[in-house]
Amino acid sequence: MNKKPVASLIIACLFASSPVMAQDSSAPQSPLIKQLNNGNWLPADEAQNLSNDLYYQDAIQAYIASLPLLNTIGLRDGSEAAFGSGYNVLPIWKERMDSRAVVPTPNGDVIYSMSYLDLKKTGPLVIKAPANVIGMFTDFFQKTITDVGVIGPDRARGGLYLLLPPDYDGPVPQGYFTFKSSTYNVFLFFRTVMGKGDGKPDPTPAVKNAETTRIYPLWDVEKDIKPMQFPDASGKRVTMMYPVDDEFWTKLKTFVDYEPLTAIPEDTRSALLSIGIVKGKPFAPTDKQKELLKQAVETAPKMILARRQLGRDDNRQLYYKDRQYENSWAGATAEWMQYGTLDKNQRAAFFQIAYSSAAAMVMHTTGAGSKYPYTTKDKEGKFLDGGNTYKLHLPPNPPASLFWAVTAYNITDGTMPETDQLLPSTNGYYDLPKNPDGSIDIWFGPNKPEGVSDNAFIKTLAGRNFLVALRLYGTEDAFYDQTWIPDDVVQVTK
Repeated sequence: MNKKPVASLIIACLFASSPVMAQDSSAPQSPLIKQLNNGNWLPADEAQNLSNDLYYQDAIQAYIASLPLLNTIGLRDGSEAAFGSGYNVLPIWKERMDSRAVVPTPNGDVIYSMSYLDLKKTGPLVIKAPANVIGMFTDFFQKTITDVGVIGPDRARGGLYLLLPPDYDGPVPQGYFTFKSSTYNVFLFFRTVMGKGDGKPDPTPAVKNAETTRIYPLWDVEKDIKPMQFPDASGKRVTMMYPVDDEFWTKLKTFVDYEPLTAIPEDTRSALLSIGIVKGKPFAPTDKQKELLKQAVETAPKMILARRQLGRDDNRQLYYKDRQYENSWAGATAEWMQYGTLDKNQRAAFFQIAYSSAAAMVMHTTGAGSKYPYTTKDKEGKFLDGGNTYKLHLPPNPPASLFWAVTAYNITDGTMPETDQLLPSTNGYYDLPKNPDGSIDIWFGPNKPEGVSDNAFIKTLAGRNFLVALRLYGTEDAFYDQTWIPDDVVQVTK
């Protein structure tokens, strides 16, 4: 007969005869146990509600991270629906872009050429860029692949650019300005400068220059290359805005599936994973998740608008210590880096109302780059109201070696106000009345004040806020040194 050791029998007897010991109330306890239902699972309803809340917050962050991409997709889809697609199709706004083009902050004071290349379909593409272009190639997240023009490698002389797909590992011939895109889809954005006509800008030389652009697959021989098409986009009613409904998510999913995994930045992939958008996997949100995605696509833009309305706590967005003018980048790089860190909220604020961010727009490049100080407020700090009349006084000799322009935009999406004045802008190519000291006054309002020149008046919409943007192309040192500073917009009448 087997016998247990005496010690084991004693211990067994003690446990068998003693009641279960209660937790010592004086023992240290994890603060998280106290916070989370005394260490137990949550009630089922509370758990489901909190999970839904987190999904909604994830959708908000996914929207903010993806807005630069959907901004470009909106441009592409609207353009291709109106003008056609293909590497050889380059729409040009030959009579300038006006309010009939629903586009974020369009510039009606240069000639726009914009197209959308697909390196997955074509393989490496060659682009012969015109001389003196102000342009860029960006990936579809609007990260600059390269500037083109004075700040680009061609130094405004024009030249052959070679764009390689993200997964290209073949031979790279010499003789090109060669760049690899992080996405198959590439945005081509060229601006050509108009000539000075009889008291107004003349678009003819700019259009002629833009039409020297040539685009063709690297490995195709001449007889197989499609001839260029330059459809005139001017005067066409075309909507090129990003989606504002459930299409935001479906277009995003389509793009994720089309591109290489690494084409989507890691932080964006993480945001999309949290709402179920994964390359190659079905996107099948539940009915409740569909409801939350709809809520997010409606609320996120309001959140971005609210941040723009209230401004930054650090005031880095202000150009001057005593003026209302703002810098869209708020001191960030063209890649939206502040203090070495991605500023995703500032990036979202920009792409809500604008598109294209390139080094030439941010760097202090004397006589070559471009600057865009804008204001949403008058001198007293009140938001600009389209029902009021305002005056903008520009000191003599704006520091722009190429040209300067002033434009009014809607605050919510950067489109132009839809009035009978199709171009709500003016620029230095017009014969504008000058004051005795050479300064210029520009007027804004629903009706032109008596005695004001047509070229010095920009029409606004009563009942709608607007912003005023000053463009300086070929920005000179007087702007950077702040020895030339534009006056604040001043309200004249209600």
